[in-house]
Amino acid sequence: MIIGPKYKIAKRLGAQVFEKTQTEKFALSEARSARTKTRRGRGGMMSDYKKQLIEKQRMRFSYGISEKQLSKYVEEAFEKGHQPIADLIARLESRLDNVVYRLGFAKTRRLARQIVSHGHIFVNGKRLNIASHAVKVGDKISIRENSKPSALFVTLSETLSDHTSVNWLELNQKDLIGEKKSEPTYEPSETFFDPQQVLEYYSR
Repeated sequence: MIIGPKYKIAKRLGAQVFEKTQTEKFALSEARSARTKTRRGRGGMMSDYKKQLIEKQRMRFSYGISEKQLSKYVEEAFEKGHQPIADLIARLESRLDNVVYRLGFAKTRRLARQIVSHGHIFVNGKRLNIASHAVKVGDKISIRENSKPSALFVTLSETLSDHTSVNWLELNQKDLIGEKKSEPTYEPSETFFDPQQVLEYYSR
């Protein structure tokens, strides 16, 4: 997915939307922009629509998905029933590229998506190169044996020693096999965006 200049997007949505912009250099650039806006008198109250649009974009860029994909996930979450927020987060988190990222097999979701699309990942012993594939409870995620010596994974054991996985995934670091143990849960304190605002945007 082509997303455009990351610095420009992150200045509008917040540094956390991309790993690349979570740096001291970006923070200084953002601070300079804020001072410029203050001197020019730019500000004022933000409309409800704009708030919802920003939260929607934060969610979309955080997971690296298209507008069409997010719209589909939201529609399915509404259709499923009484907890659309929990269901939407579960759908996003259960994407194969996100699971690869959460397991620590990739440092960013963007890299995880590339790893999946290039055929380095197996699901239940079968190669799968669809980043949007929905990982189910009990599914086992592993790295293709012939891919392990590549530069992508050669230092993975060292990297995983400092990695903290989410509670709905379990990782066997010795064999590099992850398993989805339960459905992901929504934790507001761990989320960069407000999913309620996203649902309200699509309910307009």
